[in-house]
Amino acid sequence: MFYKKNVPGAERAVRVVAGAMMVGAGLYWLPGQALGYLVAAMGVMAAMTGFIGYCPMCSIAGRKALQK
Repeated sequence: MFYKKNVPGAERAVRVVAGAMMVGAGLYWLPGQALGYLVAAMGVMAAMTGFIGYCPMCSIAGRKALQK
């Protein structure tokens, strides 16, 4: 891989679940509105960082890569 994972396993699971909930909430409670699409897009980003295990913002903030 081109990156080192910097998100631990438990946090990855939380990010995936929270991302799915954000997508659902954005599309259900704010259908057809720009804010709903924005919330859904942020949910997709949160879920993707959970699936991949790397968060660019955590890296910028100084979170170190996980040791194997």
